Amino acid sequence: MSDLAGQTVLVTGASSGIGRATALAFAREGARLLVCARREERLKELEAELANSGVNAVQSFVVDVQDREAVNAAIAALPAEWSAVDVLVNNAGLSRGLAKMYDDDYRNWEEMIDTNVKGLLYVTRAVVPGMVERGRGHVISLGSTAGHQTYANGAVYCATKAAEKAISEGLKLDLMGTAVRVTSIDPGMVETEFSEVRFRGDTERAEKVYQNITPLRAEDVADAIVWAASRPAHVNIHTILMTSIDQGNSVTFHRHG
Repeated sequence: MSDLAGQTVLVTGASSGIGRATALAFAREGARLLVCARREERLKELEAELANSGVNAVQSFVVDVQDREAVNAAIAALPAEWSAVDVLVNNAGLSRGLAKMYDDDYRNWEEMIDTNVKGLLYVTRAVVPGMVERGRGHVISLGSTAGHQTYANGAVYCATKAAEKAISEGLKLDLMGTAVRVTSIDPGMVETEFSEVRFRGDTERAEKVYQNITPLRAEDVADAIVWAASRPAHVNIHTILMTSIDQGNSVTFHRHG
């Protein structure tokens, strides 16, 4: 077992994609998994998978990170044996639409900002004080290449990921003098339900995003998350910026054929 064995890891947005892969990766290290998402049925399926993956123990709860009161209530209601979170993976996030900003639906903006920025803040605010009090902990948040370079028709999504980058950098500074670590994992294109969510279930349009290209897999990102979490306690990995071999940055891709 690794040094992560027995540690309590909270993964938000764990019901699919990178969150699910991350939960499974930590389970294989013998961690105790605390997983949450909006879809209860998916969480129950994940619990069964985790039980067969070497997990030390698992607990799930349903929450929408956009709801500050629900986040606070869910964290406060954790059983005593689950309340000391060692690693927080702020994975819950989404993109909506791909349109010119002056033509876009403002509801897309609100959902992205409420999830990617405010939801990130709500969960972090609920968990980090306990880490500081206990003198240990690690906050790992999911950013994106979109937070490093803005692309056309995606300004608001890019802005939310630039905000994640700034929040992670600021949190690290605010935690100076404590033993709590902060990491931002910033992947490029990853083949998950991301594009299907962005296009509200239009699978044909979503599939075109990945045509003739080799994207990252959710497991690749999960591997980076677990690696960052497993460094010695005195080592802080600030940022991991990662893409597939076919992606240069947010706007530069090599498509085969």
